[in-house]
Amino acid sequence: MSDRTPAQRTAALEQRLEAHGHVASEDIDATIAAAESASGDRPSPALGAKVVARAWVDAGFKARLLADPVTTLAEFSPQDVPIAVLEDTPSVHHVIVCTLCSCYPIALLGNPPTWYKSFEYRSRVVREPRAVLAEFGMEVGPDVELRVYNSTAEQRYLVLPLRPGAPRTGTRCASARWSRETR
Repeated sequence: MSDRTPAQRTAALEQRLEAHGHVASEDIDATIAAAESASGDRPSPALGAKVVARAWVDAGFKARLLADPVTTLAEFSPQDVPIAVLEDTPSVHHVIVCTLCSCYPIALLGNPPTWYKSFEYRSRVVREPRAVLAEFGMEVGPDVELRVYNSTAEQRYLVLPLRPGAPRTGTRCASARWSRETR
């Protein structure tokens, strides 16, 4: 096993690939910058935010998004895996996890964040979703049902959160009342 960090191993690999003429470091940097772009024109968290914001202000779009998410999301980016949209309500909050690996709606949101792929998140959010959400700064009240959905190779999920300023119930963490959905 190597004593080098993942960043050091990545840098060494990039140097070797560049030295052998397989790739230019500028191309790698440009690809990463494009993937992390805040423009919302390609799969990224910004594109996901654009979809959510439109659903908040356009009732017709929201209805289409909830009824036929694959077709509706294809207006922004084609979806290569079926995706369901789960709407949070004042009494129900949805949490997504892939317990086996890191199945994620890449065609919409780009690469998954590191925490989503971590073993700790994948194992803990199923057992103690309120505690995990609290660690992210989101305290869900005891009167809010938590539903944890398992994303798979055959099914991805997008949560449509409550619009800021929408009525919410509960603000403190308490014992969890939740159900695990694996449709």
